Amino acid sequence: MRNAHSTMEEGEKRLEQVQDLCIKHNKELVVYLSMAFGNPFGDEYDEELLLDWADEMVKKNINVISLADTIGIAAPDQINFALTTLIAAFPQVDFGVHLHSTGLNWESKLAAAVQSGCKRFDGALKGIGGCPLAGDELVGNMDTRSMISYFQQAGILGSLNMEALEQALQLTEEIFV
Repeated sequence: MRNAHSTMEEGEKRLEQVQDLCIKHNKELVVYLSMAFGNPFGDEYDEELLLDWADEMVKKNINVISLADTIGIAAPDQINFALTTLIAAFPQVDFGVHLHSTGLNWESKLAAAVQSGCKRFDGALKGIGGCPLAGDELVGNMDTRSMISYFQQAGILGSLNMEALEQALQLTEEIFV
């Protein structure tokens, strides 16, 4: 209720409606399990709860699930445990991460996800954005450029249109003053 302004039951009904729309329009739904590593409300973190919700999504034939570190508190060992457990349990599902971080902890989080077998990552140009509930203005989205550099150094990234990336980065200068 405090995050999505709906009960769990209302959220599940909304999920079914969106899934039906995706099927009708030949689109694939990506479900984000927000606050997958903790929350700002003081609720105790429970790995089993995360695994249970992932299982519920799989039962609903959701094949793309992203684990969101909504407020930037995930530790690399949490990321590793969640991904290695879920990828082994549901090999048919494309698991990804949406990690928030500071300039100091982004690489260890990203490395944990990569080493766990994750192949789907969200980023934001210049790390712009973040969750207003994070309580720390230094926590933002993971910077796409840093991620690209990491993936290139690790030898796990194919070719990219770097000219298009630079154009997008220039646009951020105009949009986000």
